[in-house]
Order: sequence, then structure tokens, then C-alpha cells
Amino acid sequence: MENVYERALKAHEEWKGKVGIKAKAEIKNLDDLSLAYSPGVAEPCRKIHENVDDAYKYTWKGKTVAVVSDGTAVLGLGDIGPEAALPVMEGKSALFKNFGDVDAVPIVLDTKDPDEIIAVVKALAPTFGGINLEDISAPRCVEIERKLIEELDIPVFHDDQHGTAIVVLAGLINAFKLLKKDPKECTVVVSGAGAAGSSIIKLIKQYGIKNVYTFDSKGIICSKNKDRYNFVKKEILEMTNNDDEDLTMAEAMAKADVFLGVSTAGIIDEDMVKSMKENSIVFAMANPEPEIDYDLARKAGAKVVGTGRSDYPNQINNVLAFPGIFKGALAVRATKITDEMKLAAAMGIASMIPDDEITDEHIIPSAFDEGVADAVAKAVADKAKEQNLIR
Repeated sequence: MENVYERALKAHEEWKGKVGIKAKAEIKNLDDLSLAYSPGVAEPCRKIHENVDDAYKYTWKGKTVAVVSDGTAVLGLGDIGPEAALPVMEGKSALFKNFGDVDAVPIVLDTKDPDEIIAVVKALAPTFGGINLEDISAPRCVEIERKLIEELDIPVFHDDQHGTAIVVLAGLINAFKLLKKDPKECTVVVSGAGAAGSSIIKLIKQYGIKNVYTFDSKGIICSKNKDRYNFVKKEILEMTNNDDEDLTMAEAMAKADVFLGVSTAGIIDEDMVKSMKENSIVFAMANPEPEIDYDLARKAGAKVVGTGRSDYPNQINNVLAFPGIFKGALAVRATKITDEMKLAAAMGIASMIPDDEITDEHIIPSAFDEGVADAVAKAVADKAKEQNLIR
């Protein structure tokens, strides 16, 4: 029997691309041609020249996102180059369409220079209503996103950072409800101090969690090691480890209510989970193998366990977030996606499960649950209007 990789390879050969261009304008006669192209097309051109925002009215700009990567951090494959990254960007574009009815165009760039990437995306921006950055290595991805947010007037969103953070928080919101835990009283251990880890920390702190211990591959983030930190880790240092403790992972886990892993397989063990506080929560999200196996974490006493995998309960899946986020942002012509919008998106996802239906194996909806993207879109659009970040 063929495994998933063999089947996927055959499918990709048959598809020859997971997305394509389909003309909305039928051109079957000379009259059709005169409306879609010359001479009729001159009139929308003139209107847009008079008011550039009319591009949202007369073109695909208001419904289309660019999915942009340089191929330096693709899935678990690493720096495999732009051509090898293209299947993932096509897949992302297909997810945008299937889950959010948002048109998306995969774009891979043959440069690793942050300044060049920024310049290219800025030059492409008039074509699109939003930019989804994807699979760009840290800390460059943070630098690139921040500069583009600053210089563009359309939403720019790095999904590997913020999509993960939003879905993690959505799961935590419902886990806290189920276990009757006050987030303000909870201590969290985060394994992984890259782009995703930093975004998770920022969002959960905004939600109300006060103390977080963060670990990179060399140990805890604390002041004694700050000379080796890049700017992302220095920002994490400012947000976490309130008493600047120099702890091992095992010592930090014994203080923790929650473990969030965006790092590597096998980083924690059963004894660490056993040492956690009562009614513990473990989100072990490394792919394809988590920081601790789902069954081992449950056996060790974790009350709620989530992973990045689809073959276990509580999958922390970014597809719950990004289609709805862009759908909502595009609907109101938002100029950016703010931290408040991300928080609203997380609450929108969490709200898809009624309180009386939350269980230890059902704290997060499935990507296939009807209405998820619409709930996220409404939350984001409402918050954009509230913040007056719309055209």
C-alpha cells in the first residue's frame, strides 16, 4: 500500500499546480472583448487613476492575497530554496480558497536578502489586498514583516508567527474554561524562542498570562545569556522570566501549569509532565514528531494535550486562522492586522465550541467545521472598524 508521500507525489504530478487562473469575464464575442479589454477597460483605468482605492472596486485587489516565501524555512525541511518551496505556497493558496474563499497567488523569491525581499514585496503590493509571508527563516522574518507593515497600507501577516499564536491562544482559552483555571494565575513554559515562540508569548501575555519561562536550544532565556541573543530573543527576555531565574527545563516544568512547544521532538519527558501543577495543559506542536508523544503526555497526567498533528485530538492548525483573518481584513479594506485583531481572531475561534461541548479532547474546532472562517473574519473586521484601520 502506498504511503502518503507516494500518493502526494503522484497527485502533484497530475495537478501540475494546486491553483490556477480562471477567467471570470466570459469573452465569447466582440462585445465581450470590448468590455473586458479595449476599448472598455480604459474607463476603470481612468477611475482608478483618479482614485487609487477604486482598484478595490474594479479589480481583484480586494479579494486577493500574495503568499510570499524565499524558501528558507519550509515546513520541517529547512532552507530548500524557492522552487522547492513552491508546492507549499501553492498548497497555502489552495487553503485560502477552500477555507476562506480568498484568492491567493503563490510567489517564491530567489533572494535571501531582507532588503531585497522588502523591496520586491513593496513593488508587488499594488496588485494585492494583503501579503501573507510564509516559511522565511527567523529572525529575518520578523524584520521583514515589521518593515513591510510600517511601509505598506495593506495587511501584512507572517502566518508562521501569528497564525500559530492565534490558534494556540484559542485552544488555551477553552482549556482554561474546561479546567477552571485563571490565566492570570498560570505559569507557562515555552520551548522555542524563534518567530513562533515570540509571537505566542506576546499574545498570551496580552491575554493576561503573567509569567512565562522560555527556552531555546541552549537553555532558559535569562539575563546572564543576553550577549548571545538576537533581537527577537532580547525582546522575549523583556517579556518573560519575571524574576530572572536560571532554571533547567525540568525545574521550570515543575512550576508550570502549561507547556507550549514550538521546538523539536522529545524535548520533554513523562517525569517533567508528572511534575507540573494539577490540571496541566501540554501543547506539543513540533512537526512531524512532537516534543512529547500525545499518549505519553496523557499517561503522565496532562489533562489537556494538543499537537500539530491531525491524527490526534486538539490539532493546533493554522488553517483555523489565516483564511478568516484575511477574509475579514479584505472585507473592510483593513490597512493592517493589529495585536487586537489577533486577539479577537483567537476568541472567535474559541467561541466556535459552546462551553457545554468543551472536553479534554475537544478544545479547538476542526478546520472543516462550518463557519470557522466566517467567525474569525467577523471578529477581525469588527476590530478593524473599532480601531478605525479601514479605508
